[in-house]
Amino acid sequence: MLETNAKSVAQMPADPATLALGALGWILSDADRASRMLALTGLTPDILRHDISEKSTLAAILSFLEAHEPDLIAAAEHMNVKPEALVRARTELEA
Repeated sequence: MLETNAKSVAQMPADPATLALGALGWILSDADRASRMLALTGLTPDILRHDISEKSTLAAILSFLEAHEPDLIAAAEHMNVKPEALVRARTELEA
């Protein structure tokens, strides 16, 4: 019988899309940060609604965080991952 516990599940690496969606949730939790993301990335609410599963859209979300290290670190802390995981996810999505 395979047993899992919360610690082992938390240590499992998330796929890049899941990380990007988690990052988007964190970004959208603050109106000023969300507005800044839209202004700097060229993403729009319509793009987010219709193209959220596109690799380029997900990469743009993570790229926004990378451009401002305090946001990258805060998002990673909120998501309980290392900032490097978010950077790696962006590179995988852009590949």
